Amino acid sequence: MPHPLGTQPSKIIAVHLNYPCRAKERGRVPDRPSYFLKPPSSLSGTGDALVRPAGCELMSFEGEIALVIGRRAHRVTPERGWSHVAWVTAANDAGVYDLRYADHGSNLRSKGADGFTPLGPRLLDATRLDPAALRLRTWVNDELVQDADTGTLLFPFGTLIADLSRLVTLEPGDVILTGTPAGASVVVPGDVVEVEVRGRDGEPSGGRLRNTVTDAAHDLAEWGAMPRVDAALRADARGPGHVAGPALDRDIADALRSLATATLSSQLRKRGLQHMTIDGVRPTRPGDRLVGSAHTLRYLPLREDLFRKYGNGMNAQKRAVEELRPGQVLVMDARRDPTAGTIGDILALRAMKRGAAGIVTDGGLRDSAAVAALDLPTYYAAEHPAVLGRRHIPWDTGTPVACGGALVQPGDILVGDADGVVVVPPDLAAELIADSTEQELQERFIAEQVAAGEPVEGLYPLGPARHAAYRQWRDTRH
Repeated sequence: MPHPLGTQPSKIIAVHLNYPCRAKERGRVPDRPSYFLKPPSSLSGTGDALVRPAGCELMSFEGEIALVIGRRAHRVTPERGWSHVAWVTAANDAGVYDLRYADHGSNLRSKGADGFTPLGPRLLDATRLDPAALRLRTWVNDELVQDADTGTLLFPFGTLIADLSRLVTLEPGDVILTGTPAGASVVVPGDVVEVEVRGRDGEPSGGRLRNTVTDAAHDLAEWGAMPRVDAALRADARGPGHVAGPALDRDIADALRSLATATLSSQLRKRGLQHMTIDGVRPTRPGDRLVGSAHTLRYLPLREDLFRKYGNGMNAQKRAVEELRPGQVLVMDARRDPTAGTIGDILALRAMKRGAAGIVTDGGLRDSAAVAALDLPTYYAAEHPAVLGRRHIPWDTGTPVACGGALVQPGDILVGDADGVVVVPPDLAAELIADSTEQELQERFIAEQVAAGEPVEGLYPLGPARHAAYRQWRDTRH
């Protein structure tokens, strides 16, 4: 289907980083905007295929808001920048990471291929929109993967137009792709990517821009740069929120599930890690076992003037739940303040439906009886009926947090039982499992001896005189 512009623009300009959440994913916050160009031949419309070049593995999507210039802009001010925009529509700044190395930042081959800039399906009249109140959403195979608004952009739209127009005259019909929020990742042939832009609630939508990923029917000629990937590039392309399959290796998870948190805590202390327990939390169901990798959510203290901006709509709390992948644990930093709920039954149910391994919050739990009835290990500080707006603003996701006095990084492993929750650094998991398994075997032997009437001197902890008896006992268990 043709793109909705009607004519070819003289240029398509794309912004590298503009959403704070995306900047956080990339590990840098720019102090000024930077750009790259996409050729007009990359334009396509809704329904057109996104064709992955032969030999490429890492086809990416990036849902974006596209601005279409209506009046020539030359040396305009930020205050006047928006007045030069005629239309707003959805865009997908697609590309292949496999060729990114070839052009050293210009992105020509990685993002400039034919069809790599679908727009549409409808143009929204910019004069009827508030540029600071647009909402952008992206779905992959009907799963919401990006959801952001323009209220906190690093560089508002008027600033982008003013900055560009200092040196580059923007002509009617030119397109500016204004950056993508967190959640952009990799798609494969057969995946369907949809992007939507709309104004405030109740205002018209530009419709869903819908494109299906396909493989190219022809080989890529070998007289230029060829696709090239490695593990680091795969991780970069997929992004921090992407988990291929379960978030934690199944064998590691099963082994940790068989170990007591008391044992793991002891082994962590032997390695000099003294602050790996999440203190002050208890389980909704003491018989449950929790094992999974951390996906984090941070609350900040309530400020009424900021809650309207950060606490309403698709706020960080709801985004954190929608970002969960199978095997992840939602870990919430509520500053150890239990006097307002940080999650209730509806969002806990949604977390369970998304395959979450559990929830840990050092704040309050609403609807505690209903949450306890879910098949979802949940640890919390106290029951409380109040909503989060009594004490907290949901602020951001995917960052290191302090939960119950422990520092938790995204990707850390959480293990919980009736005694509480411990944080396991992923790079220590294998050796902790081996040493904890040995410790628990020794403690089983010791317990049997004590039950038989033996005194604890020289037995607990296991002394040298008991080693031979222990080894003989252990050998009978294998």
